[in-house]
Amino acid sequence: MSAFNYFNYFTEIEEHFWRKRGAHLLVSPLDWAIVETWQKAGVPLEAVLRGIDSAFESYQRSRRAGRPLKSLAYCVDAVLDAAAQQAEAAAGTGPAAARPAAASEPFSREELRAFWARNAEKLERAAQQTGDAAARLAPHVVQARASLADLVPLLDSPAALDLEDLERRLTVIEERLTAALTASADEETLLAIRRELDRQLAPYRRRMTAAQLSQLERQYIQKRLFEQFDLPRLSLFYLT
Repeated sequence: MSAFNYFNYFTEIEEHFWRKRGAHLLVSPLDWAIVETWQKAGVPLEAVLRGIDSAFESYQRSRRAGRPLKSLAYCVDAVLDAAAQQAEAAAGTGPAAARPAAASEPFSREELRAFWARNAEKLERAAQQTGDAAARLAPHVVQARASLADLVPLLDSPAALDLEDLERRLTVIEERLTAALTASADEETLLAIRRELDRQLAPYRRRMTAAQLSQLERQYIQKRLFEQFDLPRLSLFYLT
């Protein structure tokens, strides 16, 4: 997979789903959380797109073909099947051939600096929010902003950026923020998010395993808490 496609994972899936539906509709928070579970699990983009195609074909053959397929939740099994088939096909083919070095980095240094600056500004605003939960969260937000600032000198290096390592560093910062968010949020906020998730998942729950539901729940709660506290997502997957 090219670096461009890798870091445009969300956009590629979103646009493919729109094309299959034949309508340019906003992807729901549940759908976004589902895409995050695939990305975190390392499901290749090609497998996701093939799985979506397969799910739509299956849906069209069903009695429900007269109604539009509304959510990526219907595609979960097909995507995982496609990922398993891809892994099986790759097994026994030997080590992957070394890829030639990319002619250029997928993001310009200016794009990355602008992304850092936007996120630093949002973190600063979040640290100044009022309220008990915001006050409990503030030290962790300040630390996240400092950690983000520590990465800026990497953009001044003349050497090629190691984007995979950079993404790992950003993931660590996000994971710390997620833990702090969960600890800072009051019970009513968490309960409201879980009720919201249960309502959206109700038509699809039987199609998912316990492990899938658990991972989806974690991603959904993370997404909604970041939105609730107006915190930026730091991953390079959100740069575009």
